[in-house]
Amino acid sequence: MQEPVADGPITVLVVEDDALTRRTLSLAIEKEPSLKLLDALSDVKSALSWLEQQTVELLLVDLGLPDGSGIDIIRYCAHRYPACNIMVITTSSDQDNVLDSIEAGASGYVLKDADRLDIVRALLDLHAGGSPISPTIARKVLGRVRDGKKAPDAVNDAAAAEQVALTKRESTILDLIARGDSYGEVARQLSLSVGTIQTHIKNIYDKLSVHSRGEAVYEANRRGLLQMDQLKSKR
Repeated sequence: MQEPVADGPITVLVVEDDALTRRTLSLAIEKEPSLKLLDALSDVKSALSWLEQQTVELLLVDLGLPDGSGIDIIRYCAHRYPACNIMVITTSSDQDNVLDSIEAGASGYVLKDADRLDIVRALLDLHAGGSPISPTIARKVLGRVRDGKKAPDAVNDAAAAEQVALTKRESTILDLIARGDSYGEVARQLSLSVGTIQTHIKNIYDKLSVHSRGEAVYEANRRGLLQMDQLKSKR
């Protein structure tokens, strides 16, 4: 596991309605010195109320909550706290749920059958700039991306792509983060500093009018800016 950062552990908010799962996640987070659990909540209402008053660095949220969808929490948190990294933990591998979560602002998507230590590692990876996603979900998303260029949307996507002018460097970085590489990995591959990569990422976000890695990948795919053949060749 990673050592705590110099300015203190990474703060985490958990939103999960199942009491046993919530307790298991809380204990795993509390045992990791790099993380600090701020609260563990069980519904949309309490989560939105909490986020109105406090900020957090990592949000771990279920989708199926008793009073609504976790996507509402994701959307609110991403809008209010753009720097917060959001990860979904759920039993659902439905493509629509996955893509709706990404569009709302989530950058990670892990199924509940993952080991609790794997979930802690995923949280640390997310904070470090990664995009942790369960293999089952990754296959579904990649399949949707490959099949997503449907005829009815082709004209609109082509027009949207023309309105976004990414530099060659930005396009390369976008492809790498879409593949799931962390900022550190991208920096090493391109022989650049992490700070320079973050500057490019900010420019990409501005051009695509998004606030998170997940949104950037989703929007870039919608606009036809991702080249799946190039992504596969880099694996």
